[in-house]
Amino acid sequence: MVSSQPKYELLQEVGRGTYGVVYEAWARSRGARVAVKRIRCQAPENVELALREFWALSSIQSQHPNIIHLEECVLQRDVLAQSLSHGCSSPLYLELVETSLKGEITFDPRCAYYLWFVMDFCDGGDMNAYLLSRKPSRRTNTSFMLQLGSALAFLHKNQIIHRDLKPDNILICQDRTPAGGPDPTLKVADFGLSKVCSTSGLNPEEPASVNKCFLSTACGTDFYMAPEVWEGQYTAKADIFALGVIIWAMVERITFVDAETQKELLGGYVQQGSDIVPLGEALLGNPKLELLIPARKKSMSAAMRQLIRDMLSANPQERPDAAALELRLVQIACREWDWDT
Repeated sequence: MVSSQPKYELLQEVGRGTYGVVYEAWARSRGARVAVKRIRCQAPENVELALREFWALSSIQSQHPNIIHLEECVLQRDVLAQSLSHGCSSPLYLELVETSLKGEITFDPRCAYYLWFVMDFCDGGDMNAYLLSRKPSRRTNTSFMLQLGSALAFLHKNQIIHRDLKPDNILICQDRTPAGGPDPTLKVADFGLSKVCSTSGLNPEEPASVNKCFLSTACGTDFYMAPEVWEGQYTAKADIFALGVIIWAMVERITFVDAETQKELLGGYVQQGSDIVPLGEALLGNPKLELLIPARKKSMSAAMRQLIRDMLSANPQERPDAAALELRLVQIACREWDWDT
């Protein structure tokens, strides 16, 4: 990216956040569009988020159609640049790791450090923008549920807990069917809060399970956080809860307006007087709270209603794991949904 003959040509800026900038770019070697995310590592929190994303995506040994693919990660210091890979031990990389672990800058602050991520380019925006700009469609809902179930099962099988599943972090590639109709593909993205669970120390006679990895750092986005995350002791079942919020909101088009951005977002909540309270927070205060499912639809299949209730259970032990969830979603799609509407 900094050589006289760059591998990638930056075309235009497509997104900007607190920690970085995303560009649409052109990969010269294969003649394809890619997304390039640039994160400036001027603060320990930026470094930690960038490294978490790198660790998660680089640890995956095979690609999945519904997980954003990391094509390349480049570490730049001033005019020097080097490609990073999983297990890298270069001095520049180790300086960033030390910064993340200590929570303070350990390299020369006069140097400009950047991490560049080259990933899939998704031309359909995020899940919020895509769904809320179109009429409700059972076919789309069913397709999205199956894709999300498959993506989460894949992540958990690979010992990755996402910890910030929400429609804003699910991107859309606008593919087409052979007949020319829309056939959008979802890509779970933004792994800055993710956790790659270590299997060291576990009983070698038992298969590794992401659901036995206990975490205590409360993180995520309020309206999608499980009650145990608010409490600060949780496992991968927190991802199941977040996905339950997303699926319920998608099926019934439940939205709220974000107080900070004033943007309409898909998400479930509990109405308390004039206030809306995130589901997880409400269930933490009252684990016996009975959610009104369905909330808006005149009817919902018994299997779909029960699945959403199970995913949103206040007790994480009562939620299905990702493999069981994927199977139940497939069963519902095959037996009960009309794919023509």
